[in-house]
Amino acid sequence: MSMIRTGGQQATSAYGHPLQFGSFITPTNSDPARTVGLAVLSEQVGLDLVTFQDHPYQPGFLDTWTLLSFVAARTSTVHLSANVTNLPLRPPAVLARSVASLDLLSGGRVELGLGAGAFWDAIEAMGGRRLTGGQGVRALEEAIDVIRQIWDAEARGGVRIDGEFHRVVGAKRGPAPAHDVGIWLGAYKPRMLALTGRRADGWLPSLSYLKPGDLAAGNALIDEAAQEAGRSPAEIRRLLNVNGRFTTVGRGPLHGPAEQWAEELADLALSDGIGTFILGSDDPDDLRRFAGEVAPAVRELVAAERSATPAPASGVPWLRCGERPQSRRRRSRPWPARPSPSSPPPTTAPAAPAGRCGTSRPAPSGPRPTHSAPTLPTRRPAGST
Repeated sequence: MSMIRTGGQQATSAYGHPLQFGSFITPTNSDPARTVGLAVLSEQVGLDLVTFQDHPYQPGFLDTWTLLSFVAARTSTVHLSANVTNLPLRPPAVLARSVASLDLLSGGRVELGLGAGAFWDAIEAMGGRRLTGGQGVRALEEAIDVIRQIWDAEARGGVRIDGEFHRVVGAKRGPAPAHDVGIWLGAYKPRMLALTGRRADGWLPSLSYLKPGDLAAGNALIDEAAQEAGRSPAEIRRLLNVNGRFTTVGRGPLHGPAEQWAEELADLALSDGIGTFILGSDDPDDLRRFAGEVAPAVRELVAAERSATPAPASGVPWLRCGERPQSRRRRSRPWPARPSPSSPPPTTAPAAPAGRCGTSRPAPSGPRPTHSAPTLPTRRPAGST
């Protein structure tokens, strides 16, 4: 991953994560070559991550895991993830082996976005079980247990989980993934945010579904849950799906020239701890501009701010125990209007455990233990709760 240093400081988020930039591509099946081409272009222009939404009941879409496998064979450096996996239609023990297998085949380039479920009519029509919101969160927590145990190939004995929603009786463990696969949750409500803090490696919401203050409130809930579970908040990467328009003159949040985008995203990195920005667009020019103009400028702005703020003598991440992300740079925030509950369902896309608070997260050292969307356009990861 590329990082820019200014004055000896890395371009890192308020939680100490190196900045990453990715794409969120619609998995449409009307022109499969174009869909794959956008993923390949994402790698060619220097993005870090390619993601696709996962709506198994959407007949206008390619199957996400089949597509991820095909894209993995056509690329060599970019990381890949569903954004986010529709868990109610993908049994966790099988999903764990699918993820680990593709991670091995791709040389350690797969991450796992997970959601609790949405669009229950469509899920039920495909044979899935309809769950309430609370049931979905509990089922997701059980699924994370199943997945991590399957990946823990060195542990003795089979996987045994007798859960309310998922039951595994002595399944053999393995394979272990090639790298420390991150589990990122598409979360918006308190129970899901708390689960993110307790059990996940990343938080993956969409900016278009947030209102002012939601990022700060979500971070607070995640951080509190992490600390109650004996984790450092810095163990959880903060990712964000964004979309907007590139224009020569600024007309609103994330609607203007690349320089404006860079200022707004840098503020989100510094003030709200966002470490990964994922652009929802199927326009090749948008992807080129995001990778070639916005990403380098964001890294430079963030690194310059880090250089102007002396690092702690201990050299630990910038966010210390009990601190909220802060920034001296305050600009207008990229908050679009929050979609109403009647908005159509979305269908177009528009590492090792850390120490306690005040310690760095080490680099991964080995394997370890993301609906009927019948129409195409607003982007929310599938299965978000």
